[in-house]
Amino acid sequence: MLAVLGLSSTAEAVYMTLAGRPQSRSVELEEALGLKEDEISTALAELAELSLVRPSREDPASVRAVSVPVALTKLIRNQEVELARQVQELAAMRAAVAEAAATLSLVYDCTERLIGIDAIETKLEILAQEVEDECLAVLPGGAQSQASLNASRPLDEEALKRGITLRNLYQDTMRHDEPTRTYAEWLAEQGGQVRTATVLPPRMLIFDRKVAVVPIDPDNSRAGALITREPGIVATLVATYQLTWTAAVPYSRGQSTHPDHGLTETQHKLLTLLAQGMTDEVAAKRLGIGLRTVRRQMSAIMERLGAQSRFEAGMKAAQNSWL
Repeated sequence: MLAVLGLSSTAEAVYMTLAGRPQSRSVELEEALGLKEDEISTALAELAELSLVRPSREDPASVRAVSVPVALTKLIRNQEVELARQVQELAAMRAAVAEAAATLSLVYDCTERLIGIDAIETKLEILAQEVEDECLAVLPGGAQSQASLNASRPLDEEALKRGITLRNLYQDTMRHDEPTRTYAEWLAEQGGQVRTATVLPPRMLIFDRKVAVVPIDPDNSRAGALITREPGIVATLVATYQLTWTAAVPYSRGQSTHPDHGLTETQHKLLTLLAQGMTDEVAAKRLGIGLRTVRRQMSAIMERLGAQSRFEAGMKAAQNSWL
């Protein structure tokens, strides 16, 4: 009956059993259907994806069935809301692109296009010598390449000697990479300011709030860069930087954990993103970490909760007020 929804026969059997009783625990379902614990957990996860089951409010360890019409109505409504949101975002993006294109066409002389890593490094050396007050940097992606760290160190060292303020924003996951972590600690010891955040805007460098450098391709910063001195564009990038900097955490040795649940900031953010329905791939991109790292972190969270499935982990996290 429920095969049209893509459910397995096991998930359908679990649902039909739940539909005939107010609420059931996993153990009771195992006994009623003669299934193993992992089979019940997998089936409940399938049903939860379609909102066909919910945790019982009377007994947090139990689940209850949701009627198919109610669940499908909710699914359709959610899809309609998501579609409307995407349409609005697309319209906003088109307007922003049109505005940016119009602005850039007027300020072409204020923009320089660099192709290749050698051209980028040469220009950065010049900008580092010309900077008079401060340099703001957003460095997403967690681990920075050794080549990038090697190229940055002499420029940063010289700038600090001249009294230039250096403010670097890294992603939280940089703490897992020893070369990047060591560089951040060195920079902080020399008088630079370092903060970390779970999610960062795209890579950028801003010199004296007058010149901004951004990659042509955000996914490949080695491909090339755009340099702009247009006040409106630079001011927008500075505002974005300031918002992120204010919300970021000052870097310190070690990785702090939350006193209530013992999760790291990255683990807690991952749990929140997955609870919102994001896939592993999307969560990995948002957090600047690899897909394997996402799955490894999720396994650690499930082990900490004593959960056999993600659905069970979500239930237990909610019960423990972790979300």
